[in-house]
Parts: sequence; structure tokens; C-alpha cells
Amino acid sequence: MAYPRALEELIQAFERFPGIGRRSAERLAFHVLRDDEARGLARAIDDAVAQVKRCSVCGNVTEHEPCAICGDDERDRSLILVVEEPRQVEAMERAAAWKGLYHVLYGALNAAEGTEVRHLSIPKLVQRARSGAVHEVCLGMDPDAEGEATALACLEALESLQRDDLHVTRLARGLPAGTAIEFLHRGILEDALEHRRVVKARRTPRS
Repeated sequence: MAYPRALEELIQAFERFPGIGRRSAERLAFHVLRDDEARGLARAIDDAVAQVKRCSVCGNVTEHEPCAICGDDERDRSLILVVEEPRQVEAMERAAAWKGLYHVLYGALNAAEGTEVRHLSIPKLVQRARSGAVHEVCLGMDPDAEGEATALACLEALESLQRDDLHVTRLARGLPAGTAIEFLHRGILEDALEHRRVVKARRTPRS
């Protein structure tokens, strides 16, 4: 027996989310029907769609213009970290590891998904980097094929500025601390081997 029209439309709506197949969409839909907080979920979605927007400076998600990071006078405005998605900004801020500004591309080059250079905010990045106040642009893409292609596209665009005083860097890659080698992704191991460095044993002075 087919589902009622309204339920079928709810299932199909869930199916449009990334990584959600038919079975998962059905489970989510039936959970919503059983959950007393379902109307709260609907309100939360409406509020997010209505109030959350992209910062006109960096592209990060925000309710205010500019975002809290771009509006913070304590940030180092000579540094820009380029990331693919807003969730990577959140991860960096949670770690309190970056004191500069950000630039969100909203995606990475992916031929299979049809994502091309024109879909990314690279022109806006070049515009920001043209300012003499910016001294370093750090490319913080994921260490995969799509990330590598995206980083190269950003590098080529930034080099077109012909600014000798602009440093373009890339996040260091290698073995994450506290992780067993046998559980690491092949790409991580390849990066660690390619960028291995010389170490010297500490010699104990003879008595």
C-alpha cells in the first residue's frame, strides 16, 4: 500500500539531503511523526532559513552583518584561512587554533558533482587578497583529490595578483597524534611519507 501523499512528500524531502537514501528517509519521516517535538523542528527550520545568511566579507554563516569573526577587532586581519565549508570554520574556532580571518569557498572542485571554479567564491578571495593589509593566505582544503584541485585553483588565482609580499601557505599534513597507523586513510599515509623530515638522535655527551 502506498504511503499517504503528505507522508510520501516528507520522505522525498528527506531523500534530497546528502547521504540520505530511501530507507533512511523513511525512518526519519516516521520518527518525525512519532516525535512530539516535530513542530519545534519545523519552526527551527523556518527560523534558520529566514535568519541565517552568508557574511558579505568571508562567506561564513551568520545572523548579523558582518559575522562575529569579521567584526572582531582583536583578529589578525593580515591572515586569511581559506576553507571549503562553514563547519570547518566552526572546527577551527572550537580548537581556538586560528587568530586570523576566514574565507569560505562553499564547496570544492568535483567533476562528478558538477562543481566548477565558477561555483566557488575564488574571485571574492582574490579581491580580499588584493589589499596590502593581507600578508598571508593559508589554504585549508581537505587532503583529498578534490581539495588538491581546489587548492591549486586558489593558488593560480592568487598568483595572478603578482604580489611578491603575499605568502600563500597550506595546512601541514601528516600523521595525526594519538592514532594507530593501521587505521589511517591511504592519502594521509602518502602525505606523511612524501613530507617526511630528517631527525637526528640526541647524543649523550661522553663523561
